[in-house]
Amino acid sequence: MRHSDVREEGASARADGDIPGDGASAPGTVPPQRGGSRPARRGGAGPTRPRRRRVLRWISSVLSLLILGTAAAGYLYYRHLNGSIQTDALNLGENKLGGSKPNAFGQTPLNILLIGSDARNDAENQALGGATDTFDGPPLADVQMLLHLSADRSNMSVISMPRDTMLMMPKCTEPGGKVHPASKGLVQTNESIQRGGPGCTVAAWSELTKIPIDHFMMIDFKGVVRMADAIGGVPVCVEQNVHSRTRDGKGSGLKLPKGTSVIQGETALQWLRTRYGFEDGTDIGRTHAQHQYMNSMAREFRKNAKLSNPVKLNSLAQAAIEAMVVDTGLNKIDKLFDLSMELKKVPPGRITMTTMPWVYSTKPGLDGRVEPKAGEAEDLFRMVREDIALDGQGSGSPAASASPGTPSAPAQQPSPAATAAATAAPPAKIAVTVRNSTGGKDGTEAKVKGRASEVAALLTGKGFTKVVADTQTGAEDTSVIRYATDAQAADAAAVATALGLPAASVQKSDQVAGIVVFVGKDWRSGGTPAAPAPAPTKAPDSAHALNGDNDQACMPIQPGFTW
Repeated sequence: MRHSDVREEGASARADGDIPGDGASAPGTVPPQRGGSRPARRGGAGPTRPRRRRVLRWISSVLSLLILGTAAAGYLYYRHLNGSIQTDALNLGENKLGGSKPNAFGQTPLNILLIGSDARNDAENQALGGATDTFDGPPLADVQMLLHLSADRSNMSVISMPRDTMLMMPKCTEPGGKVHPASKGLVQTNESIQRGGPGCTVAAWSELTKIPIDHFMMIDFKGVVRMADAIGGVPVCVEQNVHSRTRDGKGSGLKLPKGTSVIQGETALQWLRTRYGFEDGTDIGRTHAQHQYMNSMAREFRKNAKLSNPVKLNSLAQAAIEAMVVDTGLNKIDKLFDLSMELKKVPPGRITMTTMPWVYSTKPGLDGRVEPKAGEAEDLFRMVREDIALDGQGSGSPAASASPGTPSAPAQQPSPAATAAATAAPPAKIAVTVRNSTGGKDGTEAKVKGRASEVAALLTGKGFTKVVADTQTGAEDTSVIRYATDAQAADAAAVATALGLPAASVQKSDQVAGIVVFVGKDWRSGGTPAAPAPAPTKAPDSAHALNGDNDQACMPIQPGFTW
């Protein structure tokens, strides 16, 4: 259905809606009788009553027809939209973390991966995307943003991953059975979508961040254009006149004057794709421009998506449905509507856009590519895992004011590992292998001699009699427990609980045959793992945070790209 069709439907619905009122005052109806009405009733009661009844019957018939017609049209339109939703599998990886877990107050956060695809597989996308040599080729996930909606709905955090980020790719298995093996070296993150679809991009994020991802939404070139058109344009700002075009013809083609412009259509797409012309001409600048656009679009949605404007709502709904591919958990209009209502609860001032902290790769052949910055990237991921607002303003939940140790404090809630362990086999029946991985991934420290045997002895003392200290080793910065099959998940969780390791340390993997404890660099001595450092309370400066209320953000322009 074209947008014009939606508008016409909305217009006709309003026109039809005026008919009942017109019918109620139609000529020939008898006004209420008062005062001197009795003589009139004696003189003309016979002809007035049948006429009045006929008119009322006519009005009732018209009203019934209108109600039935409107309901039928609404139902057909609902079915049309439902039938237009495109879906794909949520997670194609082996290490499925499951959905987000509720906190002690029964409130559940939501994590949604937003993916921008550069697919050029149809005429409309080809006309917008350029690069004719890539037509009908495999798409790239050039935009990746993890949206975290807090459990109490008081705040929202967004983490962008630059498309030039290099990662180890997990094993991904398509629904039809085709297997994409885990990568043996670093792969650029935007290639993840070529390994079976958006579900592999979700798997790569889960593997890196250990954040459970509940949903994904993927949009392509034409979808960006349609959404920008439907909302009526998005205000953006540049510090100088900008033209994104290099001497050899590269660049998005974006051309804007200094100051604020309201962009839509192809210009909106150009803004989101611009690299040459913003900041230093790298993918990082493009990410910051995308944040400005997203914040501005969120503010425009709040201004334009009014219930009093059905034409605008229909247009937005149609554009959104046609623009996106979503996971199978969002395969109905009512599910998407419910999700939009949850997102709407967060005021723009509590939306924080960030970029994953990164460093340039020093590995051969990876000039200009980036990798997650050790420590600071993990701090950002941890804040999302622990539902800590990135803006430093805390939560609006009663959990924020509960002191540790009180009956209502989150610390009183059983951990997911402890809950899973409750369904595990008795310790004496769980076979466990322990490997010494205390040297860490960078190999700067020697492994602690005999450490696997020491941890195996700890487990034996807790009733795990089928424990073996393996001669194989490993290299892990943090201690982790890996298991091979779903049937071993609860038993692995029981091992984690016995050792005092967090639930996030338990992972499914095709690289092990059973349950294997990798004793990492963080646990080189002692009977219990070192307590983790306190979680950060605000996003690190390297995350380049942008607040959703900031309507003064303006993109710096790269020298040589002004006009």
